Amino acid sequence: MVREGLFDDVDVALAWHPSYENSADTDSSQALVDFVVEFRGQSAHAASDPWNGRSALDALELFTLAINQMREHVKPTVRMHYVIQEGGDVPNVVPERASLWCWMRDSKHTGVDQLLERARQITAGAAMAAGVEGELRVQSGDYEMLPNMTGARLVHNNMTALGPLEFSDEEQEFARAIQRATGVEEVGLKSELEPFEEEPGPPEGGSTDVADVSWVVPTLHLSVTTSPYKAPWHAWPVVAAGGMSIGHKGMLYAAKALAATMVDLFEDNEARAAIRAEFDEKTEGFTYEGYIPNGPPPIPARR
Repeated sequence: MVREGLFDDVDVALAWHPSYENSADTDSSQALVDFVVEFRGQSAHAASDPWNGRSALDALELFTLAINQMREHVKPTVRMHYVIQEGGDVPNVVPERASLWCWMRDSKHTGVDQLLERARQITAGAAMAAGVEGELRVQSGDYEMLPNMTGARLVHNNMTALGPLEFSDEEQEFARAIQRATGVEEVGLKSELEPFEEEPGPPEGGSTDVADVSWVVPTLHLSVTTSPYKAPWHAWPVVAAGGMSIGHKGMLYAAKALAATMVDLFEDNEARAAIRAEFDEKTEGFTYEGYIPNGPPPIPARR
């Protein structure tokens, strides 16, 4: 969308994300690169003539070994996680194909770029060691969020005017039941607005493509309670609460906060100018180059 110019005439972008608390967000997020590593070797019978084979799985295991050895030598802000997608079909045939899907994150996209270069070198080294062909193919990725403090204060003021979310006793008990089932403190749902963070802490663990937009146009972001406090995220508790009145109330609250902020942005020229001025200062001399390869969207790694 950025590449096609869909944000070229946009003054300010607004977004929200379900959460277990309510806030006008000033924290950043983690930058991320999403890539697939594929190795191609030569199949052979693993008992009769294994010397005629070249195992793609050997190269894949060397790659994961090197990545895991690398964990000692990266910054504490780095996260690396992968799944093996293909590693052969049967034990008695040398695997001719093997593949892995990997995400690497850091607090800054410049750090992610360094991780990606090391992963490319590891791919080449593992392929050479196993005598096979190797390829690292970037599929996608995200920058870290570029907060706009001027805009975040505007969002916070509107959330303050809306007041706290109101959850019923039944909804709170439903939330506490989820917390009991998942082993977290039974405090129910957070309804109050979090204090405004003038000095944001380190980025949270997640990544988002909204962050890419924030480097192209000023982006205001808020989080709203739709799930029990501290219950596991991207898991069944979020689905259970989000699919009922808890999630519905959070969604409507977010819509009201966004709508109120939009009215301010349409009516207050000075507010828009101040938001843009902060954005221009933070991005001076910067040129956005996304991780998504040129051309049509890449075929997903999952087969």
